[in-house]
Amino acid sequence: MADDKQGRDKQAHDSEKRRRAREIAIELERGDEPEPPVEQSDVEALVADLASVAFPATGADIVAAVGDREIGGVEETYTVEELIPESDHETFDSPTAVGVHVRRPTVASAMKRIVEAVDTLPNARLDGSQREGYERTLRELAAIDAVDEDEGIPVVTDWIVEQIHEKRALPGSRSVRREAASFCRANGYEVRNDEWLGV
Repeated sequence: MADDKQGRDKQAHDSEKRRRAREIAIELERGDEPEPPVEQSDVEALVADLASVAFPATGADIVAAVGDREIGGVEETYTVEELIPESDHETFDSPTAVGVHVRRPTVASAMKRIVEAVDTLPNARLDGSQREGYERTLRELAAIDAVDEDEGIPVVTDWIVEQIHEKRALPGSRSVRREAASFCRANGYEVRNDEWLGV
């Protein structure tokens, strides 16, 4: 491969695809969901329905194709439209990636709100390590206590969306972690310094 900008961009894109594929494989193998899982048969049906969609596909493409499809959770039913951002900036590499995304409905719906808020900013994108940082912070909040109904996720999501609207910029990943840690400590959850939220 030529050592020019196009070659380096292709290498970076290929590396990102491999990394996402590894993450998807790890997520599929995990059996310790921090929130009540959605019905596996619904996820499999969604993945099958997405066979007619050309991938990589944007969130907007997926919502247009299967937005009204229902995904049953243990306690609640969601539509794909409630879990996938209707955005041209959010892309999924495969139907399996969409299936992995919807398996954590609380986190998925929070990321939908954040991505759609970012779309209101000119020239702003939520991707790469910053996006991973936001999502990991929300997953850590979901894992704090399985019986708290993930109450920290909407609080931190509201804070992120407020920051985007008020400051017209994305808060840094570290600021999001700090806000999540403050919520945890204010509500009696211990956050150690060696943990993700321990900033």
